[in-house]
Amino acid sequence: MNRFRIAAGREETFLRVWRERESRLGSVPGFLRFRLLAGEGRCISYSEWRSRADFVAWTESDAFTKAHGKSRMPEGTVMGPPEFEGYEVAQEQVGSSS
Repeated sequence: MNRFRIAAGREETFLRVWRERESRLGSVPGFLRFRLLAGEGRCISYSEWRSRADFVAWTESDAFTKAHGKSRMPEGTVMGPPEFEGYEVAQEQVGSSS
């Protein structure tokens, strides 16, 4: 996860940049899911990977560099750099679809 602090009144700008970016994640080995979570002046980019090795390989790939190189936020949108937090699944529960 990357946690972003969003400047007041700039939430829609932040979300628009993320929605319009070319993520390239769909074709990356080991990628499972991405979600952008938003709420109360913060956003979290959340991704799930098959393994830590797959995630690290993504961060070291040309696709990562290209995906992040074009996604520049307009000045004043975020308050400082994102805060990275990495976790591994310790327990999981899945709901039924009925």
